[in-house]
Amino acid sequence: MTKNESLGGSPGREEILSGALEARVREHSRDFAQRIIPVAERLAIKNSLLEKIAPDEDVWVFGYGSLMWNPAFHYAERRIARLHGYHRRFVFWSTSGRGTPDSPGMMLALAPGGSCVGVAFRIRRDEEVPELNSVFMRELMTGAYHARWVRLRTEEGPVPAIGLIADPAHRNYAGRLPLETVARHIAGAEGWLGPCSDYLIRTTNHLREIGIHDSCLETLMGLVANEESR
Repeated sequence: MTKNESLGGSPGREEILSGALEARVREHSRDFAQRIIPVAERLAIKNSLLEKIAPDEDVWVFGYGSLMWNPAFHYAERRIARLHGYHRRFVFWSTSGRGTPDSPGMMLALAPGGSCVGVAFRIRRDEEVPELNSVFMRELMTGAYHARWVRLRTEEGPVPAIGLIADPAHRNYAGRLPLETVARHIAGAEGWLGPCSDYLIRTTNHLREIGIHDSCLETLMGLVANEESR
């Protein structure tokens, strides 16, 4: 089993499961905190997804952003994986953790079209309760994502996995903005989790480490650097 805890300013497993992360969100985001999805509702979504597979089948989760470098759950295996039909893109405003209402940052999500290479994590079914709870308590807190089953391609063969897809009806959905606009917001934003640029850098660097070149993120790295040098 591989263990993953907090990395830098990012939330760790125990912080999520204990409710401390949610408390921090409420503390730093008074208006935003009123829109938090109840924990019971988040876990009910998880349980409804698990009803669609065999009770002894392990569960895969697809990471394409911070879940890659800070999964904050224990997993048994990880593989590089490709998801077809969606691509990784900055489409959400961050008015809390990586930005503020006055100076919002931007966060990644899976948007329709193309494909996305990320990391597939296998969670043992007999350890599903705390580990998958950590994923759903963290990622579905604000209702920005739809959790659904997707099919991933890996070198070892295809695997079904839980993917987190952008909800275009969410209040913080920004849509497809010019990269120059995205870079300007990333360069100028910082929240209680730290600078938005740190989120971009960590994600891009992790992809580089596993041999993945994401042309959009690489372009943003240069644009953000130019913004910060002004």
